[in-house]
Amino acid sequence: MSESRPSLDALTATAQQAAREKGLPPVHLWNPAYCGEIDMRIAADGTWFYNGTPIGRPALVKLFSTILRKDPERFVLVTPVERVGIIVEDAPFIGVDAERRETEQGPVITISTNVGDVFDISADHPLRFAPEPTGGQRPYAVVRSALEAKIARPVFYRMVEWAEERDGQIGLMSSNVFFPIVDAAALEQGV
Repeated sequence: MSESRPSLDALTATAQQAAREKGLPPVHLWNPAYCGEIDMRIAADGTWFYNGTPIGRPALVKLFSTILRKDPERFVLVTPVERVGIIVEDAPFIGVDAERRETEQGPVITISTNVGDVFDISADHPLRFAPEPTGGQRPYAVVRSALEAKIARPVFYRMVEWAEERDGQIGLMSSNVFFPIVDAAALEQGV
């Protein structure tokens, strides 16, 4: 690693300082110079790696997740003084749990991620479905900014139990927003 690139220790120290402050760091306001790539990768299953080795401390992964941002050209870890690129194979987070509750305004689905984020599916945290090569649908939800969580398969199966049909679409209702999964006619035809 060259001198111009930050060390993992420097990123950790800056992230820890930001974590001591209330709430998530304002990474959307920080625009330091790009310092290059760091050998960090988030695998499709949500495992974080540094120098090819899984990061075994969940608290450290959670800490790094708070300084993660998606720029137009790449995912970056960003602090007020440095910005480094990392590799994200799919989505940076995994939706590991979902709960559904009834409110006076209708159903609300709450998602929990592998890094401790908890949010309600809504217009601000929408669901989207990407086609899989096998013909199924791969669900994602916006966690914050442009960062998404891929919904784990068992969690998605539970969510499908809450699906309903509206205007010829099978989908999920949450926070007064309907999120279509599949066309009802196509589902009946087995497409």
